[in-house]
This record gives sequence, C-alpha cells and structure tokens, in this order.
Amino acid sequence: MTRFILTAEEMRAAEAAAISAGTPGYTLMERAGAGAAEAIWRFAGPMPALVLCGPGNNGGDGYVIARLLRERGLEVTVAALTKPKSDDARTARGAWDGPVVELADASPAPLLIDALFGTGLARGLDGSAHELLGRLAAAARVRVAVDLPSGIATDDGTVLSPVPDYELTVTFGALKPSHLLQPAARHIGRIVVVDIGVDAASRLIEVERPRLRRPGPDDHKYTRGLVTIIAGAMPGASMLAAMAAARAGAGAVRLQAESVVLGVPAAIVQNGKGPLDRLDDPRIGALLAGCGLPADKGGRKLLDAALATGRPLVLDAGALQLLAEDGLERLAEQPHRPILTPHDGEFAKLFGESEGSKVERARAAAASSNAVVVHKGPDTVIAHPDGRVAICSDMSNWLASGGTGDVLAGIIAAMRAAGLPSFEAAQAGTWLHGRAAQLAGTAFIADDLVAQVRHAFSECV
Repeated sequence: MTRFILTAEEMRAAEAAAISAGTPGYTLMERAGAGAAEAIWRFAGPMPALVLCGPGNNGGDGYVIARLLRERGLEVTVAALTKPKSDDARTARGAWDGPVVELADASPAPLLIDALFGTGLARGLDGSAHELLGRLAAAARVRVAVDLPSGIATDDGTVLSPVPDYELTVTFGALKPSHLLQPAARHIGRIVVVDIGVDAASRLIEVERPRLRRPGPDDHKYTRGLVTIIAGAMPGASMLAAMAAARAGAGAVRLQAESVVLGVPAAIVQNGKGPLDRLDDPRIGALLAGCGLPADKGGRKLLDAALATGRPLVLDAGALQLLAEDGLERLAEQPHRPILTPHDGEFAKLFGESEGSKVERARAAAASSNAVVVHKGPDTVIAHPDGRVAICSDMSNWLASGGTGDVLAGIIAAMRAAGLPSFEAAQAGTWLHGRAAQLAGTAFIADDLVAQVRHAFSECV
C-alpha cells in the first residue's frame, strides 16, 4: 500500500478540504486522538502517563489522547504549556476533566506523550521549554511524539531545537517529510499513520517493498533481463555490481573488462575482449557504467561508448564525475531515461550547492538532467523529472562502507533490465539494497551485502 507524504501546507489543505466537505474540525481531532490513543495503548501498555499539551491543535489532540487513555484506566496527567488558542483545542480541553499542571511544574511519568507542537513548526522551542521537555523525556521509560517531535520542522528534516529520541511517533493522515529525512528522522522511532478521513494523495511517497515478477515457463535468460557492466580501472567495483545484478534476478550478466576478472562467479559472462565488446547487442536490457571508472581520457572513452549505445543506462561513480566535468546536456539525447546514483559529494559536483530540502534539490536535479536521480544516503531520495519523488529512509548505517554503492547500482540495473521503468527500477533497487543490509546485520562489507540480495529479492516475488 502506497504511503503518501504531505508537506505542512499540503496537510493543512487536506484538512481544510475535509472541513469544507462537511467534516467538522473537531471530528478530525477526535479521530486523530482516538487513533493515537489506540496506538499508544498497544505500544506502551498500561503505565502512568504525562501528556504535554501545546496551545494549538496538536495540544488539542493531546487532550483527546489523555481523556481516552484515562478511560482505559491509565493514570494520566496533562502538563500544559499555555491555554488552548484554537476553538477545537479549547473544546478538547473542556472535555478533559483530569489533572492539569503547568509544564514547568510537571513531574516525570513512565510514559511521556509529547503533544506540544506538531506540523507547521517554524522555529525551535525556547530555552525553558526544550529544557523541560528534555528533562521529562530523560526520566520516562517510553517516549511518544504526536504528529512530530516538538522542535522539528515539518518539510525538510531540520531540527530547530534540541529533540529527545522517541520510541514511537503517531502521525495523522499521511507521513510528513521529516519523518524520513535526516537529521530529524533519527529521533522519530517507530511510525504509525492514523487515518482521519482526509485525502492524502501526493506526488511524494515512501519507497515500499516492490512486487516483482516471478519467471514463468516461457521465460529464458534474456526475457528476464541482460545486464552489461562496463568495468573500469578498479575491477572489484564492477565485480560487486555484477554479482549484485545476478543475485537481484537478472537472467544474464556480462562483465566486460580489459581482461578476465578473477573471483567472479562462473555464471557471470566474461570474454576478456575488453569493455567495449558487444555493446551493440540489442538484447541488453540495462547498461551500467561508472563503477571503478577513472575520470580520465580512458574513462571518458568508455562513457562515450555507453552513451552512444542508446540502451537503458545506470550511471554511477566515475561516470558521474565525468558528467560533472562535461555537462549533463548529453543525457537529453538518450532514448531511454537514464538513472543517476550520486552520493552527497557527487550530487554537489553534478548539480552544485543549492538551498532547499533534499526532496526539493533532488526534484530540481531530475528536472535539469532529464534523468531519474537517486540521491543516496541514510535518507535516499529518488526523483523523476516530472516531479514525482520517493523517499527510502530504512537504510542501515552500516552501508557507509566501500563498495556498497556498487552493489546498489548493480541491483538497480537488474531491475531496469527486467523491464521496470526507470523511476520504479530505482525504487525497487533501493528497497532491495536496504533490505539486504538489514539481513546482513552489523559490521558487514559489500561482499556480505551481495550475499543477502537474493534473500531480499525472495521477499518480493
């Protein structure tokens, strides 16, 4: 099921549309509070709770949560930053008949529920408020954020003031960008999205587990997809990519290097006739260039040959460096939409430094290059030139090691060769990469990651 991601402005518009269509604002608040109370009860169980309520509708949600948890038999205290300022929040406060203390006078409880500020926060908490929040959070056993942790901007992952780590965040209607973008995402914990009856459609989505086609009785290796990999000066990089492509379901993989690369599985075709051999094969479903490719005259010759084939392209590492030097205009001539896989440094060289969130920068980069851009990182952002964007945040920090990017490029090439469009291939490859990292555990190297790709793939067919 697709999980949409709404900005603060989009969420306000969705709520306003629901209200205009006849759903009272307080009904939306009751739905949000009921869904959050249910999620908190299931996650934390019965324990004394302290609910921190701010002046806006997020605080109103907090009063509803407090009331419903109390009805379940929990000992609940509300700590209010100030009096409610919105009509719906005042209604919610009026329905709460339990104890209310000022935030400064609050005593810690095992369960802390932060409903101070949610969507739309533009500045950080003042010194006393974030210090009080930090003290109460440090003393709690379970910390829950309502919509977003207080102190986090909604749209770009910015942490506006010091934020505790939460075990659970309950949000409403849809995910928000900062649930998935760093550095905010590291504080979020598990995420639950509560349906409150608003239209949450968006051009920004979360990457989900792909549904991949299982081979049928009429398939053969070329219908499953032929991946050709042009090896550079560092054969280990292209070897990792080739093994990853094979483990990700490609029917055939050709590794084309200056000479036979030792240690490559026998199932991967090598003919030792050089990296430019058989690039005119019409059966090539995806051509991967850049892994270990030197940014020199020889590397440019290989990239030129790759661009001249007219085949679906995945461009990584050295190919990106050369494109940064030569310009991205050449990609506009491609008959198939290329996939670019830059990390932060490569992205800056390709597209320059710019303002805005990672989503906005990736969207602009895709539009300017006419390519699908996979801006890698712990919050990988995948952008299409038409404005569609997908975020994958479920990425292991152990991926910060040499060769793991080559593995990703190989997986994406396999997805593209199997017939997925560029945007969908990039999403599927990124999900498989992240899942393989989860299966690999801790302190793995790229070779270990390759070994888990097959198991990740098996979950999708």
